[in-house]
Amino acid sequence: MSRCEGGNAVFEATLLVIQGPDQGSRIDLGKPPVRIGRGVQNDVRILDKEMSRQHAVFQWDGEAWVINDRNSSNGTFVNGMLVETAQLRRGDQIQLGRTIFLFSAELPEIAASASSQIHLIGQRGGQDNSRIVSQAPPDASHLSVGREQAGANLQILYQITEEAVRPTSTCEELLERILQLTLDAVGADRGCILVTDSKTDRIEPRVVSYRHGVDSTERMPISTTIVEYVIQHGQGVRTTDAQRDARFDGGQSIMQAGIREAMCVPMRGRYELMGVIYVDTNSVNSLGMEMTQLSLNRFNDHLLRLLLAVGRQSALALENLRYQESMISAERLAAVGQTVAIMSHHIKNILQGVRGGSYLVDMGLKDENLELIQKGWGIVERNQDRIYNLVMDMLTFSKERDPKLEFVSIKDVIEDVCELMEKRLEDRGIELVVDVPEDLPKSMVDPEGFHRAILNFVVNAIDALEDRDEPLLTMRCRYQESDETFQLDIEDNGTGIDPVDMPKLFSLFESSKGSAGTGLGLSVSRKVLREHGGEITLDSEIGKGTCFHLVWPFIKDDQVSKEDSQPEPPQSGSTTLP
Repeated sequence: MSRCEGGNAVFEATLLVIQGPDQGSRIDLGKPPVRIGRGVQNDVRILDKEMSRQHAVFQWDGEAWVINDRNSSNGTFVNGMLVETAQLRRGDQIQLGRTIFLFSAELPEIAASASSQIHLIGQRGGQDNSRIVSQAPPDASHLSVGREQAGANLQILYQITEEAVRPTSTCEELLERILQLTLDAVGADRGCILVTDSKTDRIEPRVVSYRHGVDSTERMPISTTIVEYVIQHGQGVRTTDAQRDARFDGGQSIMQAGIREAMCVPMRGRYELMGVIYVDTNSVNSLGMEMTQLSLNRFNDHLLRLLLAVGRQSALALENLRYQESMISAERLAAVGQTVAIMSHHIKNILQGVRGGSYLVDMGLKDENLELIQKGWGIVERNQDRIYNLVMDMLTFSKERDPKLEFVSIKDVIEDVCELMEKRLEDRGIELVVDVPEDLPKSMVDPEGFHRAILNFVVNAIDALEDRDEPLLTMRCRYQESDETFQLDIEDNGTGIDPVDMPKLFSLFESSKGSAGTGLGLSVSRKVLREHGGEITLDSEIGKGTCFHLVWPFIKDDQVSKEDSQPEPPQSGSTTLP
């Protein structure tokens, strides 16, 4: 899809984070320009300490998306090359700091569907007695060639293999990159990859590409005679000077399309035919002038063998991509099923608690027993809190959201949590010690997110301190000026955590509380810290207690700070949990 900005179509684009603090997240590039960096005032904010506060900007130049570096400290890289400005294509990898993005966009040259860009051509009347002038079996790609030609072929196959293993988001993106390399390698003007639909077994055009300088406004003609022969016989074919070939007599529309040479090869995978690759040359150049006979004789048997090898590699790449898509789909369905089952179990337990409390309230009203009413209402209130916390944790964890940063003191957030839990701590007889300096500097944080994260740790500590003698909960916060980080320690003298449970402590739906826990709390807390570029570590000993360490970087208010000339030093501390 595309948007119109000032009368010009802007094609939608996305960034997939494949390495870095926000790995796995997908970012939609909205209305250009789109500023990206570590600073708060950017349109896209990435909490990467090696990324500059104002690192780069994405712009639309009327034809494609362009990235411009904004004098960043560590530079902007596109496909491993340091750039000041670069036009982007689908599949490009962009590195800013330690974060690597995979760029994907609906660019003008591929915006239209492949079906609308080709013209399938057959015989107008009578039986087609066309003659194939050269053919090669599927295993002909290994036939001997000269040393120089073999080296060139090996280089092309290496590039195809490299494209096949690069991260890609769609089948079309992969095939488009392979087809463009193929056109350059065999010297063709146009090319199309037709792929077998895995559900209907129909061969359908998937991508079309044109060599630079070739008129791409006309639909590409494809000979059904050649395609059907390749599909039926599983062999690659080559036609030389198609207009003079007996199979293309004057009554055929393919002559009018100007096809002079064509090659078509099967894309045979491990077990089945995945499609065909079709390339040709045009007798008319981009200026509409007839080309010389010498320039038309581009294809030969060596190139046909090379195209066969490309077809094989492309089929294997397509098979692997379909396998990965099937695995992802199966895992997604399994995750949905697991989520529904676990959430249903927790909600059922909460509803049972509500029903039990309501029953006691009903009995108390009938018997005019105030003590029974208060007891039942207390049960109802506790389960109301449980369902509220469950819903909030689900929303916090599921949303791909940018933290709503405010320039506040974390001391105020800690005090809000303590005030909220004061009554519950008193009821359990837990002593609370809060050690937070008055001069703790303010920082850009999401107060609501941090409130939720700290609250989850306090609730877990209260549960761990149940039935303990002299239960104690301590909260200490310090600012490390040397590396500009905050550290909040939340420590209890509770039961401690079994070392066996530590590797899965932050895993989704893993809880050591049995039916009393949802397995969301710690996952949500870690998500909040990572949104701020921080991390959580812990020390624990069975029978003595647990101390969680929340560490996150100091973030300046961009309204009153300037761009750093050097990247901030890396965070130090204990090893994080896997």
